[in-house]
Order: sequence, then C-alpha cells, then structure tokens
Amino acid sequence: MADSAQDKTLPASPRKLEKAREEGQVARSRDLGHFAAITGGGVALLAIVPQGSSWLKDALARSLRFDRAQALGQDAISTQLHAWSQILLWAIVPFSLVMTGLGVASAIGMGGWTWTLKPMTPKFGALNPISGIGRVFSKQQLINALRESVLALVLGSLAVYWMSRHLSELVGLLGLPLPSAIAKASGLVVAGMGPMLFALAVFATIDVPLQKRLHADKLKMSHQEMKQEQKELAGNAEIKGKVRARMREMANRRMMAAVPTADLVVMNPTHYAVALKYDDKTMAAPRVVAKGADLTALRIRDLAEGASVPVLEAPMLARALYAHAELEREVPAALFAAVAQVLAYVYQLRAALRGQVPMPAALPALEVPQELDPHFVAAAAH
Repeated sequence: MADSAQDKTLPASPRKLEKAREEGQVARSRDLGHFAAITGGGVALLAIVPQGSSWLKDALARSLRFDRAQALGQDAISTQLHAWSQILLWAIVPFSLVMTGLGVASAIGMGGWTWTLKPMTPKFGALNPISGIGRVFSKQQLINALRESVLALVLGSLAVYWMSRHLSELVGLLGLPLPSAIAKASGLVVAGMGPMLFALAVFATIDVPLQKRLHADKLKMSHQEMKQEQKELAGNAEIKGKVRARMREMANRRMMAAVPTADLVVMNPTHYAVALKYDDKTMAAPRVVAKGADLTALRIRDLAEGASVPVLEAPMLARALYAHAELEREVPAALFAAVAQVLAYVYQLRAALRGQVPMPAALPALEVPQELDPHFVAAAAH
C-alpha cells in the first residue's frame, strides 16, 4: 500500500531532492516573479518617460498627417493601422522583454536553474477525476487559492482607491492637448505604481518562505520510503563493490603475469615479496612490477622460482618497499642505494653462474633508512 500523507514525516533525502530537481520540481514564487517583473517595468518606464512621451507624440502626429490621395486610397485605413501596430510594438516589446527577463531571473534566484522537459510530458493519470478532486483540495492548492484571492482583493482595493482619488484628473485629460495629455497620463501611471509595488513586495516576502516550506512538505518521505532508498543505495554499493573487486582481480592477474619478467624478488622471508625490474635504456630507476603479502607473497615467490628469477631474503628492504613503493612505479629515492646493492649482487651472481666472475660472497648489509621500515616505526611508537 502507498504511504499516506500522515506517514510522511521525514525530510526529503538528498537523493530525492536531486530526483525532484531533475523532474522540474523546485520551489517557485509567483509573487516574487510578479514583483520583480513589475518593478523592472516601472523602473524602465521611469527611465524613458521623458523621451518616450515626446516620441509617442511625434509618432502620433506623423500618423495623422496625410494628403487627399492617401485619404481616398482603398488601403488608407489598413496602412495607418499597420503603422500604428509597429509603433505600439516598439513601445511594448522592450517592456515585455525586461519584465520577462526579471521574472525568469527571480525564479532562478529562488529555486536555481534546472532544464528538463518532463513537466511537459503527458500524464494520463491526471485525467482521473477522483485523484483530480484530491489535488484540487490539497493543502498547497488551498493555500495558493487563498493567497491569490487575498492578493487580488488587495490590488483591486488599491486600484479602486487610486481611481477614486484621480478620477477627476483622468476625466480632465480629455480636455488637454494631446502632448500634455500623454505626459499627464504617464505621470499618473507612474504615481499609481508605488502602492501596487509595495503590496507585491509584502506578498513576495511572505510567499517565498511559504513556497519553500510547502515544497519541503510535498517531498517529505515516510519511514518505508527511506528504508527502500537505503536498500537501493546498498544495492548500488554492492554492485560497485563487485566491479571494484573484479578490477582488483584483473590487476592482480596482470601483476602476476609480470613476475617472470622481473630481475629479482625481495622477500621477508614469507610475509612480504616485491618483484623489481630495471632496464637502464628505458628506466631511470628500478621499478616495482609486483608486490604482495602473505599468500600473495608466496605465490610471487613460486612464480619467480618457476621462471628462474632470483629470490633474495632482505626483510628490512622488503618491508620498506612493500610499504612505500607503488606498483608499476619507480622505487622511492631513499631506497635507491639499497636496491642498487641488491641488483649489483644479482648481476654478479648471474655472471658467476656463467663462469665469467668468481662467486660473490654473502649479500652485504643494505642501507635501508629505519624510518621507512614499518616494523621499526611500530616498535618506536610503542
């Protein structure tokens, strides 16, 4: 059974908020958009009233100038209407663009930018009259209806009050010359915008936190939804873990395949094993081609012995290389000297087996800094 609204008491999780944003469900305030658009239009009107009134007067005067031939033409009226349409478009389009841009900017400022076509996709479930009645009488719809009714009542009252105060001035415009009437009407419109903007600002101040609260309530989750989401996330984490394990397995196979190509393997004597390779023509320093601990170390040893790769017991160096050297990377600079000693010993040993030089003595003491040995560091910490 679907969870009822009473069961949804938990705030929306980040995942649900992200999915809601992808579907276009973000908090929006119409009152904030109205306030921003009308304010921008009013400011633009104030900025261009002096030049705009004179421009409108000149445009009207030009449109009323015609000769006998123009007056008797069959398309005289349509030509004048076309000219006046262009004039009105030049007057209206800039205001519309300013108001639209500010409305969009206010929406982005409140809920952020989101681009999706999902709200436009048909929802045939919305045609169900039973569920439609539930949406009509929902908490959010009732609050929005009440808010818009109050806003309409306030704006209507302000308009009636303004008309009652300026009715005589509006009637007097009919007796003024056209240029004076245009300038006077512009001034009255600008003066009447003040109370309207103040009312819209008050409603926007109330509506912004209200819409955010309603949006948060709409996305609340039940305990069952939260558990289901956690199961889905755990399933995703399990899949990702399997992928990582598979990648580790493939990397381990590549590492084991590189052991027979190594020059030597350093061990400790069974817990750690590090395979090293050096080519003076392509490498600036010896490189770690494989490393491992415990069972992996024993497998590296067996592969090395099967491929006739020398295996040397150098516990301190093996521990230091295992702890500080990265796979398929050059050994740390602090271990260059010790690794060089081991490589030199191996090269002498191979030459002795070929009968080119005498058999070398035992492996000399290696120059391994104690601070690179994890056993020494652990002992010093205790």
